[in-house]
Amino acid sequence: MKINFTFFLLLGIPVLSQAQNSCGMAVPVTAGTYAVTGVDGMATTLACASGGNTQTASEWYTYTPTANYSVTVTTDLPASGGTDTRFHVYTGACGAVTCFSGDDDSGSGLTSTATFNVTNGTTYIICFDNKWTSAGFSFMLTEAPIIVQPTPPVTFTANTFPSISGNYGLATTDMDGDFLDDIVTVSSSSVQILYQQISGAYITTNIPTPAATFEPSWSMAIGDLDKNGFNDMLYGDGNGVTFMKANSTGTGFTQVAGPEYVFCQRTNFVDINNDGNLDAFSCHDVDPNVYYLNDGSGNLVFHNSGLGDHPEGGNYGSIWMDYDNDGDQDLFIAKCRGGATTAKIDELHRNDSNNGNVVFTDVSVAAGMAQPSQSWSSAWNDFDNDGFMDALIGISSSADGGHLLMKNDGDGTFSDVTTGSGWDTNPSTSIEHVSFDFDNDGFTDVMGGDNKILFGNGDMTFYPMVYAFSSGAVGDMNNDGFLDVRNGNTIYMNNKNSNNWITINLQGIQSNSNGIGARVEIYGSWGKQIRDIRSGDGFKYMNTLNAHFGIGTATTIDSLFIKWPSGKVDQLTNPAINQSVTIVEGAHPLSLVEIDGKKISLFPNPTTDYLTIENFNLLDASTIEIYTQLGVRVLNTSKQNATIPLTGLASGRYFLVIQTKNGEKYSESFIKM
Repeated sequence: MKINFTFFLLLGIPVLSQAQNSCGMAVPVTAGTYAVTGVDGMATTLACASGGNTQTASEWYTYTPTANYSVTVTTDLPASGGTDTRFHVYTGACGAVTCFSGDDDSGSGLTSTATFNVTNGTTYIICFDNKWTSAGFSFMLTEAPIIVQPTPPVTFTANTFPSISGNYGLATTDMDGDFLDDIVTVSSSSVQILYQQISGAYITTNIPTPAATFEPSWSMAIGDLDKNGFNDMLYGDGNGVTFMKANSTGTGFTQVAGPEYVFCQRTNFVDINNDGNLDAFSCHDVDPNVYYLNDGSGNLVFHNSGLGDHPEGGNYGSIWMDYDNDGDQDLFIAKCRGGATTAKIDELHRNDSNNGNVVFTDVSVAAGMAQPSQSWSSAWNDFDNDGFMDALIGISSSADGGHLLMKNDGDGTFSDVTTGSGWDTNPSTSIEHVSFDFDNDGFTDVMGGDNKILFGNGDMTFYPMVYAFSSGAVGDMNNDGFLDVRNGNTIYMNNKNSNNWITINLQGIQSNSNGIGARVEIYGSWGKQIRDIRSGDGFKYMNTLNAHFGIGTATTIDSLFIKWPSGKVDQLTNPAINQSVTIVEGAHPLSLVEIDGKKISLFPNPTTDYLTIENFNLLDASTIEIYTQLGVRVLNTSKQNATIPLTGLASGRYFLVIQTKNGEKYSESFIKM
């Protein structure tokens, strides 16, 4: 390595010699800024940041604090010029190191940043590698007092899997249809799957694949395109997308890669046109977004209009969710483009598709979601348990503003409630923001930058806790009902607490087999909780496809509803807690009751002007109510009449609820034409 001493001395930046080219010759550093002209030393064999172990060279430093500090290591500096860096932080001795921290891409652009607590007198080994480039950069190490945290609501323990191998450790998702989250790692010509067993053990399988035309260098999505019971994969690369389609036994993959150029960012599987088949979507960084419609046989047809058409692109973090509770999947795009261009304005597209057509309406401005913040991802969940999906738009750079917490007002619009939420005082940036209930208290949380989980209080406020790991793929890796986090070949296992939970596994029949796009609702003493099933959230990882709910100290769940993409609704009453429940579409239909062999049913259904309750006289009814899909009550009557006029109702799907005088409730859905 050649270093221009005169140049760097003029800059006032310390200069390091070739001594840092191996772990054994690592150069000691203290708080300050350092310049490295290139990465050409001995390679590390243990990656603590995501991306696998394909690095061929590294640069090595040691840091021994003189007190307990909160330390930040970052390459997010003007002198780095946006160089795509990655680094790992170890403890231990050379030849026997253990992952402690690390990062890839949490800084602005492609730079790296991590903050972690250190102990006085302990030596930490800092290793920068050439996973993405060998170009030079600068890094800065800063020390700050440790902020004493409250007792964390949940802790994690690192569990390293030495058998994991491959370049892209992006997924913790069921691959064989048993609803247990597996560990999935991809290389250019193979897929390694560690299949989780009910016993808690893993069976490792390496499956050769055709050489991928495009690898998942940016993101990966997983879902069953052809309903054969084994999940397929979508690789997102800077030049295009590759589909790896599993065979009927899950023992092999066939590659499908289109010729079209796509500077791919976030990828998703989603039923765009609500025809029961999974389609695929990809953000395009420099052009309008693209999507692939499934013809029903697993064949995919390319399209590139109508779902984010800005000619400059700027599309980074796509996420699909039902923001207006109308039963179909809407699209939000977190945008990232500096400067004055309108390509940096976030977009919300309402799904107005019908009869297999693809019709979306850009409602960004009307909904209040046309925001200019530089973001690679957004985290959507019902943060206040009011039955509507809210959004945390997490920033990757503060150049155009800070994080935004947007409350869904339930009328198609959102309100900015960032001030006082805890996000307004959170300086951490990241390309990854994703929402789950990590402590199972019944309030959803957000995992973001600087090794933080911001835990939700259920009232649109959050508090941060710092952990010894950065964002990664999320899944239940030991089937205990608490969510774990994967970073490379390390799973940070959730140590649990005393809170109760339920996990819902979905098997679609008329809908796509994963239930992607389904709305899951649970009701109890807390009120209501909701989840949407998604393939692809955050920026690059693929998380569990199961719906996880914490219910805190509650010991019962009154009812569980599954609203499938097909429009079918399944209902369970009093499901058992602290276990996984598998729901097959249509197996638990939302329906009325049968008395003395006579069914209490609705006809005609669909209907136009009136609805009749057959055998209504067998019920000792007290009230009859009708609700919209949004949960708005449009009829409440105590009249004992089997025929109900509907002339005042708009077309759509509704739910009729009959309550008897002894407190029993019966319900069924109907369609008003």
